[in-house]
Amino acid sequence: MSNKILFVVQRPPYKSENPKLAITHAMSCYTADMHIDEEVEPTLAYVGDGVLNCIKDQKAEEIYGIVSTDQHLKIQLTGDMKILVCKEDMERLGIQEERLVDGRDLGADMDLNVVTFEEILKEMDEGCDHLMFF
Repeated sequence: MSNKILFVVQRPPYKSENPKLAITHAMSCYTADMHIDEEVEPTLAYVGDGVLNCIKDQKAEEIYGIVSTDQHLKIQLTGDMKILVCKEDMERLGIQEERLVDGRDLGADMDLNVVTFEEILKEMDEGCDHLMFF
């Protein structure tokens, strides 16, 4: 049996630790998977201002001395984590797909999945056993 957990990130990558918490919680699912008899399958979904977390070349480490959200996302992509980004919110904020995080430089085989909000809602309704909002 599999436990599918959807982490929905609605907040931008600044003024709150919630977006980073979503990523670290999703990362911890792989550890939980090793210690229980059931598979734990995390998915991250970025909606609203949360899509700002997915922009590449953030300078958090350089400016603030902390690992940037885009580095965390790259690491998730190398682990083949499914990451959804809301297309309508990207358009609303004027973000082009080429500005999104790409984990290829770390050896990732996956990219972020730009999908419609309808597809994210479907994932909420049918694709997960547990839903967490950040």
